[in-house]
Amino acid sequence: MRRTSGRAGRVPGRVPPVRRFVVPGGRDGRLMLVVAVVDKIGTGLWAGVSTLYFIQVAHLSVAQIGTLVGAAGAFGLVGPPLAGRLADRFPVTRLLVVTQLARGAALLALLTTHEFLALMLFSALGALPDRASSVLTKLFAARVAGPQRVRYQAVQRTAVNIGWAVGGLGAAGVLAIGTTAAYQALLLADVASYAVIAALTLRCAEPPSPSRVVARRAASPEGAARPETGKARRAGKARRAGKGPSPWRDRRYLAFTGTEVWLFLDDSVFQVGFPLWIVHATTAPVGLVPLLLVLNSVLVVALQVPLSRFAGTSAAARRLLLPLAAAFLTGGAALAVSAAGGPWFATCALLLAATAFTLAEILHSLSSWELSVALAPGEAQGAYVGVHGLAQSAQRSLGPVVVGAAVGAGPLAWPVLGVSLAAACLFQHRLVRPAGPEPAPRPSAVGPAAASGPAAERAG
Repeated sequence: MRRTSGRAGRVPGRVPPVRRFVVPGGRDGRLMLVVAVVDKIGTGLWAGVSTLYFIQVAHLSVAQIGTLVGAAGAFGLVGPPLAGRLADRFPVTRLLVVTQLARGAALLALLTTHEFLALMLFSALGALPDRASSVLTKLFAARVAGPQRVRYQAVQRTAVNIGWAVGGLGAAGVLAIGTTAAYQALLLADVASYAVIAALTLRCAEPPSPSRVVARRAASPEGAARPETGKARRAGKARRAGKGPSPWRDRRYLAFTGTEVWLFLDDSVFQVGFPLWIVHATTAPVGLVPLLLVLNSVLVVALQVPLSRFAGTSAAARRLLLPLAAAFLTGGAALAVSAAGGPWFATCALLLAATAFTLAEILHSLSSWELSVALAPGEAQGAYVGVHGLAQSAQRSLGPVVVGAAVGAGPLAWPVLGVSLAAACLFQHRLVRPAGPEPAPRPSAVGPAAASGPAAERAG
């Protein structure tokens, strides 16, 4: 008996062995992967020493640096929704080139002055395209990879972590010199990386956009020949009047984005929580701090791609929210008990906490990526994903405050934080449940990225 080509006899989401090491998206997907690696190598060279540059070279005070970083973060909040809105109207590859060059120009401008107000202005001007480029890169990946967008994101995150590590090692080597010229060389290397990735992005073809596919379909003779339903007629009138779907009027998507702000806290736990907690509340050696970051990178590189097969559809991504809640609970409990014992006990507890929060980071990245695209209407995909990008930007401002408060409150604060994160997972699990039965898959020029809401509940 010949086996059918449907889901029967196949494990959902499993990647065939022959295609396990194939990057989705073809030539353009591979090229954008190179762009991501070069980008993060450059960022890794500069990000770790930027604060030292402002102290040692620009001679800013700690208070001035805090104000500068805060102002840049606040201005950067404009980037994601603006980029998403523009991506529904203009080619995403050209927008990416503009943001990449703008990031490089703003960074290069730091060399022209040591004045606090000027440095704050240039940092803010660089933060906007930096946040915008993250959304544009996500939209490009979703469009070029189509049904395999989750796997592409997993491969990309793996490559990005390698890029960060290479850049960080390079920065450490140059920083050993400790001169002004060394700092300037690292900054110029990051600027050069933006020029390189802009040139590489220009070689990428523009992926099909859901909004343009919808518009072409509506104008095609084939589409005109079909009887138009009331819903389709109203949607067409709304598009022509400029009143199409808006994430700002979609309470479900706004609630989803709101929970995402909290679920992205794992980043601040690693960047702020672990170093402060180890120094102020445990007997673990201070040298454990960089080792935990290494453990985080190693686990992401090792597990991101294999685990991506469990998030191939929006239904599968929704199921990941349950083990995500368990990982947050485990991490919070492990951090709490790390303050109770000697150096060996504290070290083991911290290693468990780091593993749990890294697993949470991986699971959340997979579910967040799929759901943020699947819940967005195709004709407004950019605008929706842009609003979702606000979650990570907001966490960068809110996260250090929340995690710092947890460190100051003592051991009991970590289980409370873990419970709150688990509660956010369960709320989101209920929020994104499908409103009806899963519809049959339909062929699409852009794959599932063009689907919206419950209609996205189909095989990826």
